[in-house]
Amino acid sequence: MSQRQVLQVFEQYQKARTQFVQTVAELATRPQNIETLQNAGVMSLLRPLLLDVVPTIQQTAVLALGRLANYNDDLAEAVVKGGILPQLVYSLAEQNRFYKKAAAFVLRAVGKHSPQLAQAIVDCGALDTLVVCLEDFDPGVREAAAWAFSYIARHNAELSQAVVDAGAVPLLVLCIQEPEIALKGIAASALSDIAKHSPELAQTVVDVGAIAHLAQMILNPDAKLKRQVLSALSQIAKHSVNMAEMVVEAEIFPVVLTCLKDKDDYVKKNASTLIREIAKHTPELSQLIVNAGGVAAVIDCIASCKGNIRLPGIMMLGYVAAHSENLAMAVIISKGVPMLSVCLSEEPEDHIKAAATWALGQIGRHTPEHARAVVVTNTLPVLLSLYMSTESSEDLQIKSKKALKNILQQCTYLPAIEPLLYDAPPNILKHVVGQFSKVLLSWIFRHTSAESGQLSTTYSLNKVVTIQIHRRMSQNS
Repeated sequence: MSQRQVLQVFEQYQKARTQFVQTVAELATRPQNIETLQNAGVMSLLRPLLLDVVPTIQQTAVLALGRLANYNDDLAEAVVKGGILPQLVYSLAEQNRFYKKAAAFVLRAVGKHSPQLAQAIVDCGALDTLVVCLEDFDPGVREAAAWAFSYIARHNAELSQAVVDAGAVPLLVLCIQEPEIALKGIAASALSDIAKHSPELAQTVVDVGAIAHLAQMILNPDAKLKRQVLSALSQIAKHSVNMAEMVVEAEIFPVVLTCLKDKDDYVKKNASTLIREIAKHTPELSQLIVNAGGVAAVIDCIASCKGNIRLPGIMMLGYVAAHSENLAMAVIISKGVPMLSVCLSEEPEDHIKAAATWALGQIGRHTPEHARAVVVTNTLPVLLSLYMSTESSEDLQIKSKKALKNILQQCTYLPAIEPLLYDAPPNILKHVVGQFSKVLLSWIFRHTSAESGQLSTTYSLNKVVTIQIHRRMSQNS
């Protein structure tokens, strides 16, 4: 056999390996093929190819592994149990940028499924190597490493702390200053996933100057980047008054209000969430939002969308109204009550109805004027039906009952509460009766200077009404 014939055997073997890994990588992009590949033992066949002498075969084998691990936690666990992670981590530091991107993709695909799998990545020493990748010259490598950090950190505070301890946060802040939009976005997402778990973790993000850089990107035209930036700022602002004030001091108002008019629904949702997380802390922060036109802007945003996109805006109105009479009146003046009533009637999901119910209760609980603004929208019968419906969730029933009580205890507009005399159960009816008694007694005391006949008539009227109410209560019992 000639030398050429001998070498041809090796060439054919290399071509076969190349064709195999390329085909597996392609098949792994289609969910319907995953189970067949798994049953055929694809993981054990790919593992030796990770050490192949041909770099392209190595890289394609890693890519195929990543696609398989990305599909479900069983395959991700097979990567861990197969002892593949230490091999990948070692190669991350030695190989070229194409291999690094593929290897970081495998780590991300494994880590996303559960805290246990993410912990396995931490245990094999991957974080230190990923930090080095964040400093790589190639932006694609930095992006892949940021993805991996994001998927590890999002699970819990312990994993996020491990990411912080590895020194990733300052490098992620540097990444959001890079010109590449995709790199900015995933770095912002990773910072959001770190900050969300606790005030201490959020403080580590704040301490490296992330807020100012994030705030500058609010008006970036890229919708995905805006979503991630707004999410990161929300996760920081939610933890404390101090952090919320720092976000506000980055001059996000009034520019963040323009995001409430964005074409992308999730930009709207995340902008509403950010405003909600600021508003909930103090009356002063809520007043700042009102002064910036934030309440009217949020109401317009709620009107322009449906479903869960509305939820943070609805809650924001409730938080603002809960702080004080004046802030609740600001919501009323901005036509917030009719919008909340529309949400209560239109939205099919109980958790959204529950949020609207809670917000209306926060508006109506302050004074008779506030309560009247709520009841004139015919809200009370809707709240009562939600409370009494067996199809309502327990949370919706509890919030409906609380809102009814809050509003009724302030309401002196009898025409609005009169229908409840005929339909309300005893535990709600007692509040209706109480308001009728208060209003009638108030009227009597105002007319104590009237002639005795008129006063006698008034007392008779009060007695008749009271008898009718008690009769109704007896029937309900």
